[in-house]
Amino acid sequence: MNKPLSVTMNQANEMFAKVPEITLFFWITKLLTTGMGEVASDYLFENLNPLISAPLSVLIFVAAMILQFKVRRYIPSIYWLVVVMVSIFGTMAADVVRVGLGIPYIVSTIFFIVALTVVLITWFSKEKTLSVHSIFTRRREVFYWLTVLVTFALGTAAGDMTASTMHLGYFSSGVLFTVLLAIPALGYKLFGFNEIFAFWFAYIMTRPVGASFSDWLGAAQSHGGLGIGKGLVTLVLLIFIIILVIFRGGSPAKSAEVSESEGIAS
Repeated sequence: MNKPLSVTMNQANEMFAKVPEITLFFWITKLLTTGMGEVASDYLFENLNPLISAPLSVLIFVAAMILQFKVRRYIPSIYWLVVVMVSIFGTMAADVVRVGLGIPYIVSTIFFIVALTVVLITWFSKEKTLSVHSIFTRRREVFYWLTVLVTFALGTAAGDMTASTMHLGYFSSGVLFTVLLAIPALGYKLFGFNEIFAFWFAYIMTRPVGASFSDWLGAAQSHGGLGIGKGLVTLVLLIFIIILVIFRGGSPAKSAEVSESEGIAS
């Protein structure tokens, strides 16, 4: 039997300060990071020796994650650096499964769905909640980032599956996932969908939306894109992300969102 969790409000605030409040600008920044991570990963893979780009990306990803766990409050630049690196790393992970291991997109998509399900079930069985407003312990923070990582890999595999295996192309795939992204948003606003379900479903969908449209912009016309170039698309998206993080980095998720049932002792 799990012992009841009890922390002081100050302790809760310390952890809450590391998680941003969910706002419109959060979703805009999230979409931009998904697109940037997709084309950046492809650009590095195509223009830099994979034996260099892959370890370098992993090194920066690990360093950013360590930094995120070490800070004691929400720092927009660090948080979004981790998200960007998770996006790049998640893309590489999905590509390794598909290209390196030769596993079809549909199989890798199913694999990541199962992996995400296992992570969420384990998280819920240990903590009795999946709410991003309840992340005030180190273990919940670990589950949060593990879930984020798997959702990026899943979104990448799903987007590639619809674009390539189902022959929808990048633009049509982007439109499809945009519609799917709108479902939890409208369901939550109009029909009272469960907030936690709506958040994580939308979070997963942002990945293929951003990745599909960024691929459409950057890919050559012979591959169904506009031919702008993955390097240029990466640079432009990075500039927009930096601007948003500087001016609209957001505030920490408020501890008031957590009910007494979450175990916070005042």
